[in-house]
Amino acid sequence: MRAIPAASVALLGVAALSACVPAGAAPGHGSTFGFTVSPAVVAPGGEVTLGVGRAAGGCKGRVTVTSPVFDPVAIPRHEYSATAQVDRDARRGAVYDVRFSCEGRTETLELTIAGGHSAHPTHEPRHPEKGVHAGEGGSVAGFDVKEIGLGSLLIAGSVGAAWHLSRRRSGEDAA
Repeated sequence: MRAIPAASVALLGVAALSACVPAGAAPGHGSTFGFTVSPAVVAPGGEVTLGVGRAAGGCKGRVTVTSPVFDPVAIPRHEYSATAQVDRDARRGAVYDVRFSCEGRTETLELTIAGGHSAHPTHEPRHPEKGVHAGEGGSVAGFDVKEIGLGSLLIAGSVGAAWHLSRRRSGEDAA
């Protein structure tokens, strides 16, 4: 009798996980050698996962991945993927080439930058002009006294309420 609920939960879990996978994450997305770019559409400043198929017909050595929209990435021979940070100043709606090179084989996939208004995106052949992206810096970046105070009050209140309820219950049990 317990097998039916367990099977139902397992099937629902698999269905939920498969619904969460983006279309660009499908294995072998446009690649004959098992190279992947996931997601295939990303916002400027986002992160992409670059994959390589190590199965039969796939690349067995070190993979070098280059694109005008992120710094060169190397995937070591025993790894299956690596991540790359897309430039914050990547042009929205543009389609960039992502070039995979392994053991003399080269393959190019496309990476689309989200947020474009054009029905026909343009290819960006060069690396866009980039400047220095300065962060907030320091260990007190974004320090907000009101938020810290409110958070402290919430934590103290929840601890106090838990203590009060636990003391009250133990008194009822003793009576």
